[in-house]
Amino acid sequence: MSLLELDLARTAHPVDVIEQVAHANDWAFERAGDDEIAISVAGNWTDYHISFSWMEEYEALHLACAFDIKVTDQRVTEVMRLLALINEQMLIGHFDLWEQEGAIMFRQALLLAGGVEPTAQQVEMLLASALEACECYFQAFQFVVWSGVSARDALSGTLFETQGNA
Repeated sequence: MSLLELDLARTAHPVDVIEQVAHANDWAFERAGDDEIAISVAGNWTDYHISFSWMEEYEALHLACAFDIKVTDQRVTEVMRLLALINEQMLIGHFDLWEQEGAIMFRQALLLAGGVEPTAQQVEMLLASALEACECYFQAFQFVVWSGVSARDALSGTLFETQGNA
């Protein structure tokens, strides 16, 4: 018998853990079903719409974080360039463009193979890393979509370190 053939039962549904974390942090959430929960979080630049989905067949907790920027057909190519530039810098997770909706979102997953259950700390870290990535790059997406700036200029205009104190 291989390790992949073991069927370990979970004591709690992974989405239940997310609901507990959302409730403990007073985040607005909606449970769309047993395997899904949506959370709204206010960021510095915009509100973020986070969806967690339990994918039983992969034993993975999938996170998708979207924000309110609509990519027009004229800006798709430049947004794709920006996505490539950003994603090559990402250690975990990645940004996607859903062309049908013109929506940009950040995605990542937490693998829980073998009956492993997520902890509150893992859920909070998953959410925190998604929000950090979105906050870091939101303005670059905004510059490309709304201001017509090139991907490289948008990225260099948002990723700089300030030195000293004013």
